Amino acid sequence: MLEGVGVEPATRPRHDRPRVDPGDRADIGALNSLIATIAGRVAGTGPPNLFTTLARHRRLFRRWLRFAGSLMPGGRLPRVDTELVILRVALNCDCVYEWSHHVHLGGRAGLTAEEIERVRSGPDDDGWSPRRGAMLRAVDELHESRDVTDATWSELRDHFDDKDLVELCLLVGHYEMLAMTINSLGIQPDRH
Repeated sequence: MLEGVGVEPATRPRHDRPRVDPGDRADIGALNSLIATIAGRVAGTGPPNLFTTLARHRRLFRRWLRFAGSLMPGGRLPRVDTELVILRVALNCDCVYEWSHHVHLGGRAGLTAEEIERVRSGPDDDGWSPRRGAMLRAVDELHESRDVTDATWSELRDHFDDKDLVELCLLVGHYEMLAMTINSLGIQPDRH
């Protein structure tokens, strides 16, 4: 974890314990167990609780993982921008798991503690570049109204091409869905 950056967006996890427990190898299968173990090594944790919980639905897990991996880490957007988007989504959705996990990953991707903390201030903070401000404004608008205003879209057009804009919308939508799932299943934060 980065020095001086808290792991909680606003509160503790909504549930004191998982509503669906993370699965072990017998619950999730050998392949999913291997995937979770490798993901944990890459992230610098044990097998992520997210993976070992979602993998209880074995077939769906692998299909989700392929899509999720095409957005992060395999997307077109620069990794630091992807991490900023995910952190803002985590904050908007009050998702402690997503926040703590991506504080860690964001630091590894090159975000400073100040940038991560600035995510809390929102898109209008003077410290953001026009590009990042527009990007974070789109995150907030998608969260609030499920649409991006024409004014923000015009700002985004100054910095992103069509493929980037498709990816940005899908990235926000995916991590909103994931935050809802994490919060509802009571997935507890990983130890970093």
